[in-house]
Amino acid sequence: MRLMLYAVLALGAAALLLSLLSWIAERRLEALADPYISSDPAKLPGVTVALVLGAAPIGPEGGPNRYFVYRLNAAAALYKAGKVKYLLVSGDNSRPDYDEPTAMRAGLIERGVPAEAIYRDFAGFRTWDSVVRVEEVFGQTRVIVVSQRFHLSRAIFLARQQGIEAWGFEAQDVARAYSIVTILRRYPSALRAYFDVWFDTPPKYTGPRIVIGRDPPN
Repeated sequence: MRLMLYAVLALGAAALLLSLLSWIAERRLEALADPYISSDPAKLPGVTVALVLGAAPIGPEGGPNRYFVYRLNAAAALYKAGKVKYLLVSGDNSRPDYDEPTAMRAGLIERGVPAEAIYRDFAGFRTWDSVVRVEEVFGQTRVIVVSQRFHLSRAIFLARQQGIEAWGFEAQDVARAYSIVTILRRYPSALRAYFDVWFDTPPKYTGPRIVIGRDPPN
């Protein structure tokens, strides 16, 4: 009985420590990325490519995912402001019936972005994969990343740790998150960002090189 109690206490202490480390990691990422993030295109440098991070097109309520919608709104605004020449939409296409990049491309065309300015990364399964692939597959070393601020903090940290000059264009955040999981997942994700950097985790896929602006849009 006493051994069981010790085990429960040890597990509780480990969970508490992990939670604390995750919170510290998330706070640290925010502080490191803050100087590079803006919601005003005029405050960002002009670069060739913006990396638009993916999200599920349909939200858990069955309607359009507001994170998805707001990211596309921001990406279209950034393009129309003349800050970038091309948009790289990076997301999950792990199943034939699920294709974030193609949905993002269609949404951007609806918002007035020409099809020839949009490239798709079908293997952006995680933020880390999207960031590594923007350089290794798509040949970019200076990018503006588009997403909500909590997501940008992690992406900017990852990119700059990889030697990529990255800035963030902040998309409108969702006023009321879909669930508590949506809010809390950013903390273990922040801790994992440090893990990926420290251990140089390879992306799930690399694939043939596509040079944006030279090779035709895919």
